[in-house]
Amino acid sequence: MRHAMSHLPVCTVNGTKGTIYLPREITSIIHNYTTMEQPIINCFLPYQNAQQVADTVKNLRNDGCVSKIYLLCSNNNIEKTYPEGCELLHISSLESTSTIKAIASHADCDYIMLYNKHTALLPGLYAIERMAKIASDCRAGMVYADHYNVSADGKRIMAPVTDYQFGSLRDDFDFGSVLMFASDAFTKASAMIKNEYAFAGLYDLRLKLSQFASIIHINEYLYSDIELDTRSSGEKLFDYVDPRNRNRQLEMEAACTEHLKEIGAYLSPNFEQIDFNLGYFEYEASVIIPVKNRIRTIRDAINSALSQKCDFNFNVIVIDNHSTDGTTEIIEEFGNPRLIHIIPERYDLGIGGCWNLGVNHPECGKFAVQLDSDDLYTDENTLSKIVNAFYEQNCAMVVGTYMLTDLNKNMIAPGIIDHKEWTPENGRNNALRINGFGAPRAFYTPMLRKIKIPNTSYGEDYAMGLNFSRYYQIGRIWEPIYLCRRWDGNSDASLDISKVNANNLYKDRIRTWELQARITLNQPA
Repeated sequence: MRHAMSHLPVCTVNGTKGTIYLPREITSIIHNYTTMEQPIINCFLPYQNAQQVADTVKNLRNDGCVSKIYLLCSNNNIEKTYPEGCELLHISSLESTSTIKAIASHADCDYIMLYNKHTALLPGLYAIERMAKIASDCRAGMVYADHYNVSADGKRIMAPVTDYQFGSLRDDFDFGSVLMFASDAFTKASAMIKNEYAFAGLYDLRLKLSQFASIIHINEYLYSDIELDTRSSGEKLFDYVDPRNRNRQLEMEAACTEHLKEIGAYLSPNFEQIDFNLGYFEYEASVIIPVKNRIRTIRDAINSALSQKCDFNFNVIVIDNHSTDGTTEIIEEFGNPRLIHIIPERYDLGIGGCWNLGVNHPECGKFAVQLDSDDLYTDENTLSKIVNAFYEQNCAMVVGTYMLTDLNKNMIAPGIIDHKEWTPENGRNNALRINGFGAPRAFYTPMLRKIKIPNTSYGEDYAMGLNFSRYYQIGRIWEPIYLCRRWDGNSDASLDISKVNANNLYKDRIRTWELQARITLNQPA
């Protein structure tokens, strides 16, 4: 059935202006809507057995705005009975394209509520109605909300989420477990899907939906669910590059790349050539080590850098950001002429600011190479391999492969992180979907001096990778050349939810700026 389309006013959502287009049927519902006296929501829940969904169904039945409840079943060995009044839908998986299509075909109410956990959902008082009301008032295509996680011992913990924006392209963006869609927007986005995915169906849907409708974060705690993933932030950090998820990553890449093409942000694999004769450098390379209060690890890092065997001149530049734990004294003990010890005059520098000091030092080499104060190079040949890669691959930036270890260099899960999702043809586009580029990172110094590094202590390296990849090829080294040592002193070992959200919000801002720059770059002169 074809729907006539109605134009809603231009509005600004998270800094991005746009006109929202929805069918007249739904706009008339919006304008006439004042109370939830009639059921207006279809609910879709994952189903394993009757006991598993009983509490959730009961809680939803108590909400007067809920119409039909559909149980999404991916298990053939299901029970023959399920809660009265519910309808069973057989699906392949919660995230598949076929499931999205099935939901769209059964959406006969104004809104769709999708719950994505197999544990019980406890909506807050009038919470489902509240989500639909805000979606209506804002003409939103989708809304999601802050919530509570309930631990195994019954403790209720605040679980805020972040605002969605133009650059929120991560496939693991945390919306919480309850997603409320305007049915017509959901159906329209579903019709726009071109490919069949086993894992990226829901991701593909929300990218399509974001092209014509707003996705709004409700800053209210509207429901409670049970949190099953109790790992620390440091343990979750590398999930997005876990080699075991390779098939999933490939699907997510395909969906994201298609989205970039549709919004005009895709970059074809055409790169500017690098002239390696810009300026005079006494040293071919400099190892850059920003540090603050790493008395336990800084000696190992400096020894690793100084032990490099190369057929060119190199030095090590340590930017000691006013350490107070004895780190400064350890650096001074070395007395090595290749070691440059900088203590900034400023007190407002993050890691990026320290890098800017090191890179703009008159004795910085032609290539600036990362070594974090926690980490080590795998052997004495790492620096040579990195420098050779610049010339062999004609690139402005080189990224290596690293192995996760403990402090004693014993490998820990998930082991070797090679970022195999990167390809020369599409890496610069796929980088907008993932949360990092890899390590160690190295830069052609004249270009790094020109671009400058954001003065932050999180995401500054990611910002530089996106910026460099906009114009230049990024070289890769696929063998492990770096040991990323994880321990309780890492800055991201165990962050609280507010800090995790702040980090994710900033990286999404970086993506937003980069998307806008690439769209501008693609426009005719």
